[in-house]
Amino acid sequence: MAASLRLLGAASGLRYWSRRLRPAAGSFAADVAEKADRIITMLPTSINAIEAYSGANGILKKVKKGSLLIDSSTIDPAVSKELAKEVEKMGAVFMDAPVSGGVGAARSGNLTFMVGGVEDEFAAAQELLGCMGSNVVYCGAVGTGQAAKICNNMLLAISMIGTAEAMNLGIRLGLDPKLLAKILNMSSGRCWSSDTYNPVPGVMDGVPSANNYQGGFGTTLMAKDLGLAQDSATSTKSPILLGSLAHQIYRMMCAKGYSKKDFSSVFQFLREEETF
Repeated sequence: MAASLRLLGAASGLRYWSRRLRPAAGSFAADVAEKADRIITMLPTSINAIEAYSGANGILKKVKKGSLLIDSSTIDPAVSKELAKEVEKMGAVFMDAPVSGGVGAARSGNLTFMVGGVEDEFAAAQELLGCMGSNVVYCGAVGTGQAAKICNNMLLAISMIGTAEAMNLGIRLGLDPKLLAKILNMSSGRCWSSDTYNPVPGVMDGVPSANNYQGGFGTTLMAKDLGLAQDSATSTKSPILLGSLAHQIYRMMCAKGYSKKDFSSVFQFLREEETF
């Protein structure tokens, strides 16, 4: 990767890469912008992203004209659009490119990036993101990458809850969890949550459920992303009945001590909540 590339921040899968590309301790985003003309940011929330770009020591304080700024945070599409306007005023290019795939895909270089921005700049972004992902997809104008990611994560949350419920029900009906997972994964109920990221401890190796739900994609981040989906649904007057319910479930999990666990810990949450 070029010496002029820097990666700021980390969340989910890109945490693996940030350890290799992180700027020196004590440096500010502005200092990085002064030395690099291609910067990738990935931060947990919209507020963090705004601070990284527009804050007192943000990227826009010293960004060079012609720089390519790629934000792989999962944030409000409206914030991405506003950041793009500010970046454009400085003579630079901004693209939103949220990421999916998790730590496993990051390690193998098989992440998926959903990119929004000026189409003429996509090839340059694709060249950089291709070092970390096998799927770099152009979605349209700035903000459409965020839109795709929000839809994906809403579906992911719903399918994870559904998988956890089905597995819990089957276990209580006397089925062996590995056998049940095998049946689901050769039947019409198969999904990523069942065949790649099963939430039941002992069913799969190398996933958070096999490690007391440590690592992976945090429940707090899932609740945040579902909040973004809820806000987008409200602004577009789109019904998301299951998405709204998933949001409430993950918010409840955060309030009950699951905030730092992987989002697949919804299985453990359901097992412990007998009152449901």
